[in-house]
Amino acid sequence: MNETCSRAASRIRLLTWDEDAVIAAARELRAEAGGASIAFAWASADFRPHLKDFVEILQVEGHARCVVGCSADGIIGTGEEDEGVSGFSVLFLNLPRAVVSTWIIDEDFQIPRGVSQDGCWIVLGNPARLDAQLFLEDMNKAYPGVPVFGGMAGGGWDAGTIFHFHSGCDAGAAAGIAVHLSGVKVAGIVSQGCQPIGEPYTITKAEENLVYAVGGRPAYEVLAETFEGLPEEDKAVARGNIMAGLAATEYREEFRRGDFLIRNIIGGDPRSGAIKIGAMPRVGQTLQFQLREKDAADDDLRIQCRETLEREGVPLAVLLFACGGRGQHLFGVPNHDAGVIADTFGRVPLAGFFANGEFGPVAGVNFIHGYTASTAVIYA
Repeated sequence: MNETCSRAASRIRLLTWDEDAVIAAARELRAEAGGASIAFAWASADFRPHLKDFVEILQVEGHARCVVGCSADGIIGTGEEDEGVSGFSVLFLNLPRAVVSTWIIDEDFQIPRGVSQDGCWIVLGNPARLDAQLFLEDMNKAYPGVPVFGGMAGGGWDAGTIFHFHSGCDAGAAAGIAVHLSGVKVAGIVSQGCQPIGEPYTITKAEENLVYAVGGRPAYEVLAETFEGLPEEDKAVARGNIMAGLAATEYREEFRRGDFLIRNIIGGDPRSGAIKIGAMPRVGQTLQFQLREKDAADDDLRIQCRETLEREGVPLAVLLFACGGRGQHLFGVPNHDAGVIADTFGRVPLAGFFANGEFGPVAGVNFIHGYTASTAVIYA
């Protein structure tokens, strides 16, 4: 194959540390991709004592110039999702015409300057160290319109089980790792897994994370009315699964699925009429309640994948960052999100992990999400 062509390969292996198995996987990746400009990797917490060897093998045996990754509770490969296992998942991207830049993030991380305003960012954060909301706000200001994909590392909540790795330096205690891919076309799929219910309303009274009134009516009253208006078969599913959808942009004649930033409803007070949500809404913003359930999540991901295929064609590779609340817990079957992607695009190289919060753009603005499948579909 022409050495100037972009190539990709992925592998997922379920095992405890096995040097020979890692060497074999690295050699297979090298044979298929011709090495890697950047290798993304995820490993279970029990790999931590072997990270130096793991990264070195990918570099030496796989000819990966740069390796970045983090710990994960569950790992994802082509058509495959494995939760609560030991093992690793790796994606090799050989991008001869791309510019790949990486940064280790600490608590005082300053947004890189002089980086081109194209391509995309892949960010892997530490949930115990990175203020993701503030970080993404800074990224949106410095690089408006440039998508950020990725998620928060898994593995636990203490220093011994959450880690990052970066070839050439110690990233074990990092707040995260940022990778910028320039000269690469990336299509994003951010599937929040909800369907709108009821009607959209304008927020008419709000304070911090409390919404007191929508459309001039008590928000709690409208929420109860929306619930009662559901078909009987949906009411059982809806208990605990109604979310608040905040319009990401008001420049819409008609709001549809995907136009809303989905946030949890934390509680409600029928006396004051307020509902408490996991966001800071503003007066004048559009709110529509959303139902989170497996059929809506399935439909949303399938529709977005199909639209991407029709618009862009078959990709070189895919990075998938799925919420730990998805998987078998939501769908009741294994391999759902990775399976939908394989059904749509074919068995293209794919790697990723189950995250503790996912990064992705909605209406051109980057946010941190929950219950979401955030997907970077890479064309080169």
